[in-house]
Amino acid sequence: MATTPAAQPTGARPLHRPDEPPAGRPDAAPRWERPALAAVLVAAAVLYSWGIGHAALHPFYGAAIRSMAEGWRAFFFGGLDASGSITIDKLPGAFWPGAVCVWLFGPHTWAAALPQVVEGVLTVWLLHRIVRVWAGPLAALIAALALTLTPVTAALNRATIPDTALTLLLVAAAGALQKAVRTGRLLPLITCGVWVGLAFQAKMLQAWLVLPVFWLVYQLAAPGTPVRRALRSLLAGAVALVVSCSWTLLAWATPAADRPYLDGTTGNNPFALVFGYNGLSRFTGDSTAFGAVASTAASRTTGNTGWSMLVNHTVGPQIAWLLPLAAAAAVLGVVWRAGQPRTDALRAGFVLWGGWLVVHALVFSVSNGNHAYYTAVIAPALAALAGGGFALLRTEYEAGGRRRAVLPAAIVVTALWALVLDLPTGFVSWLLPVAVMLALCGAVGLWSRGPRTSPRMVNGALAAGVAATLVVPAGWALSTLDPLYAGASTSPMAGPVGNAYAEALHNHRTVVRVGLGRPSARDRALLSYLTEHRHGEQYLLATQAAYTAEPLLRAAPEPVLVMGGFTGNTPFPAARQLTTLVTTHRLRYVLLTSRRPATADTAWVKSHCARVRPTAYGRHTDGSFKLYDCAPNS
Repeated sequence: MATTPAAQPTGARPLHRPDEPPAGRPDAAPRWERPALAAVLVAAAVLYSWGIGHAALHPFYGAAIRSMAEGWRAFFFGGLDASGSITIDKLPGAFWPGAVCVWLFGPHTWAAALPQVVEGVLTVWLLHRIVRVWAGPLAALIAALALTLTPVTAALNRATIPDTALTLLLVAAAGALQKAVRTGRLLPLITCGVWVGLAFQAKMLQAWLVLPVFWLVYQLAAPGTPVRRALRSLLAGAVALVVSCSWTLLAWATPAADRPYLDGTTGNNPFALVFGYNGLSRFTGDSTAFGAVASTAASRTTGNTGWSMLVNHTVGPQIAWLLPLAAAAAVLGVVWRAGQPRTDALRAGFVLWGGWLVVHALVFSVSNGNHAYYTAVIAPALAALAGGGFALLRTEYEAGGRRRAVLPAAIVVTALWALVLDLPTGFVSWLLPVAVMLALCGAVGLWSRGPRTSPRMVNGALAAGVAATLVVPAGWALSTLDPLYAGASTSPMAGPVGNAYAEALHNHRTVVRVGLGRPSARDRALLSYLTEHRHGEQYLLATQAAYTAEPLLRAAPEPVLVMGGFTGNTPFPAARQLTTLVTTHRLRYVLLTSRRPATADTAWVKSHCARVRPTAYGRHTDGSFKLYDCAPNS
């Protein structure tokens, strides 16, 4: 990314002190900047990677990552098992780095989780570069530190979930857009479209939420005539569309016999997977919209929806600590610079990050249930607005006048907001007095500035104010190092909230993490039984839904036929296909569970196959699982 500083329009106040070198020139970096950035990046790496050998490996995605490391078919299409009989219910792009690491280093939990750590640290570093060019070194350092200490970011970067890759790629797109607006060149705008398209491979339609904001920023602030800006926007949008749909088109063009069945679809259609199962069904009551399988919408009833979602007692402590400061910065950054030229880069930055925040908040509020970790994608916007906001308010503070009071007021309000968010749990109540004292020291120090007050004292007061806004979320972020406070592997979050924390307290036990290559004694016994009784069958086993197959797939890279996919409702395989597999001796054993709905396949198994006594494969009772032998003489 180019480091040419944005030109300041005549009469505009720069977002740095007059005695500091201008932002954006490597040879003009303040002496404190590089050591401070290095410290932030080291802190991020330690926070995200500590105990990585016991990372929050998502059971479903972890199984897919191990399977994808076994062959090109499973790798490219996102096969859930090593043979690639059925895909995961997402696009595979976000899991390719994990599969490559497992292929390189072996089936270790840390290998599957390592890409998340790298992606998280890269996002912090990249946001620092982007904000530095936009608002100066102080704003960049605050933004990097705020992103590092966002609780949901810390929890997510210690897991194996696509949102980390999504966030990194969208931040890269924002940086390319900023460069396109600043320089007027076409290539950065095309690059922005490519980054958005790659982000689509990680989280599909969610990657497109930034496009209206990017279009608005480019139209408002880029140089050139309106027609030129519009045509360039169309070209970049076309690039984003082509890159976004590249995998979907390749899967669609591949004959069904040469690729896995696409989970989540009723007709094996990749567009139904993207736009139905992972698209319209999240906003409508019809869970079968656009070819999606039944009950997908019902499976997402997390309760995190509505206009208060971002500040409820579960999601609020994950993401909303800087929300008032960020909102105020977005508004003031636009209003206070209303008289500047259309191409004012400072105002464009506030529109960019403020629009990012608003669009995501609106979409999350109207969708039919969101996991708390979905909000990690707005953490860069909140962090950038906090950093840019502090720089803006500091500039106005130095200039004097009525706006001088806004900086200390923002510090106090942000500290008080931390009291509100932490109040329902009192989780880090011992940090609240620290935040209040820091806020008071910062506000009083800034308020009491006089003619003889040294710049060092002002800087100290400002540092105390920044610390006051970050100390409480830092406590929540650090809690993710304890598995008790890191949420479930399927829904990572920080602090004493969520079902995983409640269940651990109720059952008086620690949170158990699943891993690669670490089967339980029960799963090891089952695998041994199946291996010993396998006589050339293509599949080691067929299971009812992914829930039943996950521990076996994480333990060993065996071909397992996952009937019904993730939900158990995907119509694969058809009953006649199952019959053919059994009669041609390509499948013998089937494992059913009472925790998933019955289907035509499970009915066929129960009527044509014989139950295997649980003691034969190391269990005292069936429990919720029942093993069937479908051999002709069983």
